[in-house]
Amino acid sequence: MKHISIDAFKQVLEAEKNNDSIDFINVCEPAEYKEKHITGVRSVPLGTLESHLDEFFGKQTVYVHCRSGNRGKQAIEKMQAAGVTAELVNVEGGITAWDEAGHPTNSFTSRMPLMRQVLLAAGLLILFGVIAAHTISESFRYLVIFVGAGLTFSGLTGWCGMAMLLSKMPWNK
Repeated sequence: MKHISIDAFKQVLEAEKNNDSIDFINVCEPAEYKEKHITGVRSVPLGTLESHLDEFFGKQTVYVHCRSGNRGKQAIEKMQAAGVTAELVNVEGGITAWDEAGHPTNSFTSRMPLMRQVLLAAGLLILFGVIAAHTISESFRYLVIFVGAGLTFSGLTGWCGMAMLLSKMPWNK
């Protein structure tokens, strides 16, 4: 699997945006793509990648990015397993690194970003769990442990179940 830096990716995107033999895809969830994406990069959510595989055959190069790079790597592994022969390039750091570098992004929504929704929900669940454990039943401490474990797992793997759940909520459609 080949990797490319954000600055090199920006140069390739600008130089090759009209080249039909090169594809630029974002494998984030649709809600994430709506909230922030790079102009010229199309949305192909990781969960629907299998139904798009035929689009990559005949391509010379496919550049893949996500929020941080983890789902991009997973997408490339799926494409390799399916026999896609194009050169597959993972964009290091994804949209997070792109944004930190000060490069422009586009948005199709004005709603609260999905990761802020995750942090708000996790914070409220922990606060509720602590208060309920002191006032109602000590069993509510398991809610705090569950949310903390979920946040830890998300930080280690780059996969967040709460983000997946929140992305399916009506206000994120």
